Amino acid sequence: MTPNTPTSLSENPFTLGVASGDPLPDSVVLWTRLAPRPFEPGNGMPTEGAVDVQWELADDESFRRLLRTGTTPAPAADNHTVHLELTGLEPGRFYWYRFRTGPWISPTGRTRTAPAAGSDPAAVTFGLLSCQQYDEGYYTALAHLAREDLDAVFFVGDYIYENAINAQAGARNYTGTHQLPAFFDHWTWNLTDYRLRYALGKSDPDLQAAHAAHPWFVTWDDHEVENNYAGLISQNNDPVDVFRARRAAAYRAYWENMPLRADRRPTGPDMPLYRRFHYGRLAQFDILDTRQYRDDQAYGDGWKYPGPESEDPARTLTGAAQERWLIDGWQASTARWNVVPQQVAFSRRKNTTADRSPLSMDAWDGYPASRDRVLAGAAAARTENLVVLSGDVHVHYAMDIKEDFDDPDSRTLGVELVGTSVSSGFDGEERPDDWNLQLAANPHMKYYDGRRGYVVVRLDRTCLQADFRTLTGVLTPGAPVTTAARFVSEAGNPGLSPA
Repeated sequence: MTPNTPTSLSENPFTLGVASGDPLPDSVVLWTRLAPRPFEPGNGMPTEGAVDVQWELADDESFRRLLRTGTTPAPAADNHTVHLELTGLEPGRFYWYRFRTGPWISPTGRTRTAPAAGSDPAAVTFGLLSCQQYDEGYYTALAHLAREDLDAVFFVGDYIYENAINAQAGARNYTGTHQLPAFFDHWTWNLTDYRLRYALGKSDPDLQAAHAAHPWFVTWDDHEVENNYAGLISQNNDPVDVFRARRAAAYRAYWENMPLRADRRPTGPDMPLYRRFHYGRLAQFDILDTRQYRDDQAYGDGWKYPGPESEDPARTLTGAAQERWLIDGWQASTARWNVVPQQVAFSRRKNTTADRSPLSMDAWDGYPASRDRVLAGAAAARTENLVVLSGDVHVHYAMDIKEDFDDPDSRTLGVELVGTSVSSGFDGEERPDDWNLQLAANPHMKYYDGRRGYVVVRLDRTCLQADFRTLTGVLTPGAPVTTAARFVSEAGNPGLSPA
């Protein structure tokens, strides 16, 4: 690759901000994307070669104490994105970083490495995010999250949505010069579509602030490709070769736009996204992918009565290899807390109080044998303090994971924290129409709130604390945030209690 002359960039290329991700004790990924015209195909960049980007790592926000500098290419083949894998860093400490090309300087980002391997940190605090449909509301939750004191953020899916977005950006109701180009008013199908959809989301200043403030661990759900797809099966029953090409484009754009390492780069329609991280001996994080390898939803998807199709013992949500990887990881774990960031609701959710009730065929309820095998694996490994983190449903839930969901008095095996959406679903309501029904039908459900927001989770040596943050609304920017509920679970004695 022959680098282009950086001075040829006559417009600011750092319109989409910076990000960091997947921190290790001695390493972190730093990300940016050059896009002087982010809402145009090609983003106003050369179509071949690469642009040299200088990077700086500092001990302070003002960059008076530079620790390292260097140059890395932003290749046209990768949509001029940078995935800089820094190594040789010190564990458990903050670093500040930025990029330069020609006369342009990027915004400043702050990141933090994980604690040293084998150490016993006193606590780790992280944010839980999901579901940020651009045209259903403002990203105010992310502005508040940027100001939180966090070690990291877990984003568990639906970073973008594939739907057509009109000039007014839907609920954002843009007018005049703020209106969007006509290009966005169609569904995403090819690589250009997906690349531009990420540019749209990443142009939001609140999302940029949240990325700049904290390192992120990311995984996808369905809308990064198409609603409720399953493996290579399209929701709309598109021909497999057509959907394979769409998935390949979506996965490529996802990798390009996330702070992920080179070993996660997709090959065609396949991308190795599930992975494991440790925060000393305090916590192990096993990040799952419940889309790429799953069987098709039973009974045509939706909320259906369970039966032989959904209860087939051969069915899988994770695929056999990922399931084995998860259980083997628990067998080897010495962590006090074993945390599983993933996409769809893990615990059972009935929508009637009858003994036999419809269940969501898209969630783990539609794959009960898969859930049973995972929980049996956790039990066999004597997994301590299991915590499942979920998104997808655009509401807050706090749920106990029961040995037998039909028996509220059965043993509690772990806890599940479901984080509401950033913006998807518009404002939402504190008590949705089915609030009383769901709490009555699911005794293991300790909390349910339908407003927008996020969760802040603190793990220490004795306790989990989950603060469910909510906003008054997302249809207008600047809404205040409040802690609507706080729940705790003791190490060694799983079960959520209000605090």
